[in-house]
Amino acid sequence: MLAHNDENSFYDKKRQLNLHTKEGKSKFLKHICGLSNSNPANNSYIVVGVEDQDNEIIGTDFFDDSHIQNLVNAYLDNPPKIQYENVPFPNLPKDRVIGLVTIKPKNKVSSFKKGIHTIPAHSIFIRRGSNTTPTEDKIEKNYLNTATVIDLENNSRNNIQYTLDGFYDFMNSRHKNMDPKYKVFKELFVICWAGIPKTVRDKTFLSRVDIELINEHIKLFYSAQDVVTISFDQNSFTIIEYIPLGLNDKTSFYPLEQQTIYFFENGYYKIESKMLFEPPVFNKKMLFHIYNSNEALVNKLKKGMQLTPRELKDLENLPSTFMICYLNGFDDAKRKLIERKNLLKTFSRYLFFV
Repeated sequence: MLAHNDENSFYDKKRQLNLHTKEGKSKFLKHICGLSNSNPANNSYIVVGVEDQDNEIIGTDFFDDSHIQNLVNAYLDNPPKIQYENVPFPNLPKDRVIGLVTIKPKNKVSSFKKGIHTIPAHSIFIRRGSNTTPTEDKIEKNYLNTATVIDLENNSRNNIQYTLDGFYDFMNSRHKNMDPKYKVFKELFVICWAGIPKTVRDKTFLSRVDIELINEHIKLFYSAQDVVTISFDQNSFTIIEYIPLGLNDKTSFYPLEQQTIYFFENGYYKIESKMLFEPPVFNKKMLFHIYNSNEALVNKLKKGMQLTPRELKDLENLPSTFMICYLNGFDDAKRKLIERKNLLKTFSRYLFFV
């Protein structure tokens, strides 16, 4: 893709994705709609982490694609299937990747079923060269890109040297002190992973996790904070991400999201994600007491009063405690936590220096 310096009717490039605002979502959805309608018989692509003017590879943060398909399904009629992959590049830091959005071919015309930002409902977009433009005309199916895209995809298949180089780099350089492991699927796909094991109540989790599909140069998971478990059989590899929640220093890990990659004999694979989270339920009377105690603690912090060691520990756990309260029906807890974000940031810096 990067060898094509100019954007075209099956390829767009972005410096970054901004899916936190309605404007950012609308721009992304517009390009998805236009590329899908202009390529009914072949994949189309968006490459993220590249400068538009000179094609410089600057990279972007690791991005979890689990919500992209839901976003596309929520706003588009006849939505195409979307896949997002995190692709490491040798000249980028280990926490930076190139994002590759693959838009699968869809024979039906995609359109906006509801409005977002400045795009009204029922809008239809197509791709003309490097521009995504609205149209009210009947869309004639364009199959001119098919041969070009197939040729490009075939030429980009990784060879054995790249796979071996990536494998030895992962096992012997990047993670040699973290007991890295690997598994080969269908005699073709190589997954490597590394992390720091921690056992909680007889269950072993991995933290500071890096998981990579080596032969495709795809980073499946990377995080310095989250904890995961890993399982696999002969045909699939499953990552379950957990979220730590607990009260009174009794932290438990609750399943948050499951990502499974399935491998097939014909040299293809697919990735499926599923949300698993179910909020933990606590005694309401106990939560009222803890909620009020934390409110008093915040007030002391606002007034600059000295806190006891026990109160300092409670304050450190306050974000987790307030989220538990919110998940158990304390509707104001989330709002109050957001309002106190800057105050708690100041407190965390103070703890670092102490």
